[in-house]
Amino acid sequence: MTVRVGVIGAGWIGQEHVRRLTDTVTGAEVTAVTDIDAARAEETAARVGGRTHPDGAALIAADDVDAVLVTSWGPTHAEHVLAAIAAGKPVFCEKPLATTAEDCLAIVEAERAHGRRLVQVGFMRRYDAGYRQMKEIVTAGGIGTPLMVHCAHRNPTVPESYTSAMAAQDTAVHEIDVLRWLLDDEIVTAQVIKPRATSRRFPHLTDPQIMLFETADGVRIDLEVFVNCQYGYDIQCETVGETGLVRLPDPATVAVRGAGRHGTAVLQDWKDRFTDAFDTEFREWIAGLAAGEEPTGPSAWDGYAATAITDAAVRSLESGQPENVDMKPRPAFYAPRSAT
Repeated sequence: MTVRVGVIGAGWIGQEHVRRLTDTVTGAEVTAVTDIDAARAEETAARVGGRTHPDGAALIAADDVDAVLVTSWGPTHAEHVLAAIAAGKPVFCEKPLATTAEDCLAIVEAERAHGRRLVQVGFMRRYDAGYRQMKEIVTAGGIGTPLMVHCAHRNPTVPESYTSAMAAQDTAVHEIDVLRWLLDDEIVTAQVIKPRATSRRFPHLTDPQIMLFETADGVRIDLEVFVNCQYGYDIQCETVGETGLVRLPDPATVAVRGAGRHGTAVLQDWKDRFTDAFDTEFREWIAGLAAGEEPTGPSAWDGYAATAITDAAVRSLESGQPENVDMKPRPAFYAPRSAT
C-alpha cells in the first residue's frame, strides 16, 4: 500500500520532509501541498507530481490524502492537527505539537474521544541509533538504577530572532522528550541557572543556560544549553546508574593526525547530526500506516508533556527558582506501546 501524504507548510523543514518521503522512504507519495506562499506550494507540488490546496482544511479533506504532515508555523499546528483528527486521518506534526499546554490538551482530548491514536510528534532523537542503544542498556538494567543524567546541547551560533525562552522551547525540548523516554520517568521540576554570559551573543539573549530537572523517581538531570559556542554542533548525554554509566557516542568520523595534533572534525549543523534519525523516523511512520497500525512514536501526550515542562523552565528563567511542572496525570490511553 502506498500512503498518500498531504503536506501543510512548504518551508525549509517541509521541503526536507517532502524530499525524504519522495527520495528516501518507500511506500509514500506526496500528493498534496499547501503553504501561505502559494508560489512555493505550487513549485513544491509540481516537483513531486502533487496538487496544491488553498489551505490546510481543504488539503485534509482531499480524497487523495491518507495522512497529513504538518510543518507550518508553530502557532498553526493545533488547528491543523485537530482538523486531521476530526477527519480521522493520521497526522505527523513537527514540534511543537502546539504552542500552549492548553492547545496540546485539546488535541489529547480530541484524540481520546476519537478512540484511536492518530497523532505523532516530530521528536526525532528517539530514532537516533546512539540514543536507542542507550535506551536498550538502561531498560535492561545494564547500569543499574539511573541516578543522574548529564547533558549538553551546543550550537555554533543562532540568529538574532532567537530569544532566551527559546533555549527551553526550541532547543532543550529535544533533551526533555528523549530523556522522558530514555528513563521512562516524568520530569516534575525545572530550574534555570544563568552562568557568566558569553560575549559572543546578541545583547538580549541569556546564553549559556544551565537547566536542572528532577524526575518523579528522583533522578537529577543537568543540561547545558549553549547556543553560541562557536566551535560546532555538539550533543552530549551521559546517564549514571548505581553500577555503571552509558554515554551517547559522538558521530562516527575519521581521526586525523598531523601538524603535531590528533583530532576529529566537529559537525556544524543539526541537520547533519540527525539526518539518519529523521530518515528512520519517517520510514517507521510510513511502514506503520501502510500496515494499518496506530503510530508508535512520540504521541500527543508526549507533545503536551514537553510543552508543560518547557513552560516550567521558562517560568524559572524569570524567577531563578525551581518551578513545579503543571501536568495532568497521563491517561491509560497513552501507556507506552513499543520501544519507540
